[in-house]
Amino acid sequence: MRTTVNIEDRLLHHAKELATRTRRPLGAIVDDALTMLLSRLDQPGRGEAVDLPTYGGSGLQPGVDLEDKEALATLLEAGDGDARAAG
Repeated sequence: MRTTVNIEDRLLHHAKELATRTRRPLGAIVDDALTMLLSRLDQPGRGEAVDLPTYGGSGLQPGVDLEDKEALATLLEAGDGDARAAG
C-alpha cells in the first residue's frame, strides 16, 4: 500500500544507507523495521515485571544450599515425591 509518512531526517538517512548497502528498496527496509517493532510489542511480558506464582512455604528450608547439587538431590529424594513432580 502506498502512503505518506514523516520520518526524522537522521532515521531516513540511516534507512537509505541500509537500503543501498543491502540493495533493497527503502520500502522493504521500513517494512522490516515496523515488523520488528510490532512483533516485540506484541510479545507478552516483554520489558514488564513478571509475577511468578509461588505455592506454600515461606522460602528455602533451613540448611538448604542451592549451590550444593548433591544435597538438593538428597532432599528431593527424601521428600514425599511432590518436589520431584514439580521439578
